[in-house]
Amino acid sequence: MVAVALGVGTALCWGLADFLGGLRTRRLTLAAVLLVSQLTGLAAIAAAVAAGNLDAPAVGDVAPAAVAGACQLAGIAALYRALAIGTMSVISPISASGAAALPVIVGVATGERPGALQVVGMAAAFAGVTLASRTPDPAAGGGASRNGLALAAVAALGFGGFYVGMDIAVDEVEPFWALLAARASAGAVLVAVLLWLRPQLGAGPAELPTLALIGLLDVGANACFTLGAETGLVSVVAVLASLYPVGTVLLARALLGERLVALQAAGVTLALAGVALIAAG
Repeated sequence: MVAVALGVGTALCWGLADFLGGLRTRRLTLAAVLLVSQLTGLAAIAAAVAAGNLDAPAVGDVAPAAVAGACQLAGIAALYRALAIGTMSVISPISASGAAALPVIVGVATGERPGALQVVGMAAAFAGVTLASRTPDPAAGGGASRNGLALAAVAALGFGGFYVGMDIAVDEVEPFWALLAARASAGAVLVAVLLWLRPQLGAGPAELPTLALIGLLDVGANACFTLGAETGLVSVVAVLASLYPVGTVLLARALLGERLVALQAAGVTLALAGVALIAAG
C-alpha cells in the first residue's frame, strides 16, 4: 500500500508540474523554464541530503542514477516543448503510456511478477489515461502533428529510462543520494548544453516563483517514485506514476475552464478503478 500511495503521489506532483511547465513554456523560452526549475530541484534535494547527514556512496554505485537523471532531463525538455506546440490532451498520454511500458517490460524480464488484480489494474490505468486525455475535437490544434508526436516519443523514452535507472540505483544506495546524483547529472548536462547553445532566457523576476514551484513539484515526484521503487514493484509504481495526465486534464478543467466530455469522464473513472485494483492486488 505504501508503494501504491507513493506512485499516486508521483502522478499528482508530475501532473501539476507538467501542467505549469507546459503553460510557462508557451510564454517563456524552454531554456528559462528548465534552468530555474531544474536548479531549484537540485538545491532542494541537496538540502535534504545535507540535513539527513547521510553517508556518501561510492561513485560507481550512483552511476545508474546519474544516467537516469540525464534521461529524465531529455524527457522533460521534450515534453515541455511538445506541450507548448501541441495539444496537452494528446501529447500527455503518449508520453505517459510509453514511459510506463519500458519499466514494466524490464521488470517482467528480470523476474517481477505482479498479481492478477494488479495486471488488470495496470491495464485499466493505461486505458483510463488514454481516454481521460483524449481531446474533444481531434481536429483542433496541432496535438497530432509530426513534431509533437516525435517529441512525445522522446519524452516517453526519457521518463522510462529514468524509471529503470532509479530502480537499479536504489538497490545500491540510499534513495536520497540516488536522487541527488540524478539531479546533479541533469543539472550538469543542462548547464553544458545552455553554455554551448547560449539561448536567450527572457524570464523576469515575476516568473521565478512559478518556475521554482515546477522544480519543487518535479523533485517531489522524483522522491515519491524513488521511495516507491524501493518499497514495491517498479512496474506497479511506474504505471501509477503514469496517471499524471489525469491530473493535467482535471487541472485544465478547474483552472482553464475546459470541460470533460463523456469519454474523458469515463477515462478518469477507469483510471481510478485501476488504482484501486492495483492497491487490492
